[in-house]
Order: sequence, then C-alpha cells, then structure tokens
Amino acid sequence: MDLGTCNGTRGFIFDLDGTLANSMPVHLAAWQAVGSHHEFEYTEEDLNRYAGMSGEEIVRIINEKQNMDLNPDELTRQKEAHFLENLHKVQPIEPVVRLLDRYAHQVPVSVGTGSFRSVALQILEVIGLSDKVKLLVTADDVDKHKPAPDTFLKCAELMQVDPEECLVFEDAELGFQAAKNAGMQYIDVRKFY
Repeated sequence: MDLGTCNGTRGFIFDLDGTLANSMPVHLAAWQAVGSHHEFEYTEEDLNRYAGMSGEEIVRIINEKQNMDLNPDELTRQKEAHFLENLHKVQPIEPVVRLLDRYAHQVPVSVGTGSFRSVALQILEVIGLSDKVKLLVTADDVDKHKPAPDTFLKCAELMQVDPEECLVFEDAELGFQAAKNAGMQYIDVRKFY
C-alpha cells in the first residue's frame, strides 16, 4: 500500500471490524443467531449498511423496521455473547495489519471502533495487535457513533494530531462518512484484500 499521496498526514486511525480484523462474518452469524431466537431477520445487506453503528442503535433500527419492541441493551448483550463464543474464528486482515505495524513507530496510530471496549480488546488480542495499539476509542467512549465524527475526532485528540492531518483506514460507508465529517482523509481498505 503506497501512502506517498497522503501529503500532510501526521496520524493514522484504523477502524477495527472489517479493517484490521476479518470479523464481519462472525458478527453476521451472531446477529442472525439472535434474530432467529427473537424472530427478526438480519441480512448481509443489513450488516454492511449498519457497520460502524453501536449495537443499541442497530436494535433501535430493527425495532423500527420490523415493528418490534426489543430491549436494545439486552439484545446487544446477547449478540455480543454469540460473537465472543466464536471469537476464535476472527482472523487478521494481513495487508492492513502489516501497514499498521510498518507505520506504528513512525507516526501516532489509534483504533476507532463501534465495538464495546471489552470486545475490541479481545479482538485486538486474537489478531495479535494488543501490544501495538495503545490508543483505542470504542463505543463506550463517545455518545454519537459513526457516521458522526466523534470516534475519529477523539482518536485525533488522543494522538494530539489535528483532524485534517489524520488519515483514516476504513471498510464501511458509515466510516467513510464519519471521516469526511471529521475533516479527515480516508482510504477504503477493501481494495487491498
């Protein structure tokens, strides 16, 4: 991955799910398991559309779209429990992990994710990055999630880098919008794997 065209970049921000970790199939299976139990449908299209949102926000959308009254906190806990049972299936996305590894000693690096901190830390452990990622912003750290810029702005603050000098690595539309809303450049990592 050649980053020579990213002039003025002083800090890198990486999304986690679908960017550093090939965890989206495991998330989909977890949503579908919970959906089967509670009798709602959750498709791959839903997964892609809502990637980057918090679990509670996703449940609110499910309630609205499917005329249900599911408890967002409880359903999110159930979904995360299914996900963690299958955490061993999550693999690193090697080209992006190598990039983080390559630049981690040259510029400030952070991870900004819609996952809860407890889950994000376990994902980082499974993909071998827990010792390399020191700055982490999760769903627990901001009130507004992607496409709001809050996650990435908090990353910039932790890195002590101006937002316009940050480069975001993302795989989802809501993440691209969040980067734009934060005034940051971004790279769609899907073309590299």
